[in-house]
Amino acid sequence: MPITEFLTEQQVAFEPVPHAPAFSANKLAKYLRISGSYVAKAVLLYGSDGFLLAILPATHRIDVQRLGEELGGSIRLATDQEIAWVFRDCEWGVVPPFGALYGLPTVLEDSISPDATMVFETHTHVEAIRMKCGDYERLERPRRLHFGQHDIGEPAA
Repeated sequence: MPITEFLTEQQVAFEPVPHAPAFSANKLAKYLRISGSYVAKAVLLYGSDGFLLAILPATHRIDVQRLGEELGGSIRLATDQEIAWVFRDCEWGVVPPFGALYGLPTVLEDSISPDATMVFETHTHVEAIRMKCGDYERLERPRRLHFGQHDIGEPAA
């Protein structure tokens, strides 16, 4: 189900944000001329319990060891082929933020405020959505954990 259709069905306020093709969350932030701290990237991971989705600011990277310790087992980044298999209804390389739509558990970086307005990728590389993190949490019910590290080389937001 397209994310915009899902959000409309759930009566959640969101704003569609069309943009030039962006193949990374940092590129999306650049195109939209906003700080990467307001763009949430979704990352597919694989652990001992199967696939899971991690949501964190574009300015951060996942501390895989810390997250594995929090979850009680080792984890790794999913391969491009695994991403394509799990998200068959999306363009190649797109990882949408709603793991529940795919039967995946989701973890959310604890540094993202529930009051923050975030931009999320949808099913394509040319449209995003803007919505409140609190609304996202109400629908997705992610587990909040601290697993993000600020990328070196990225400006602090």
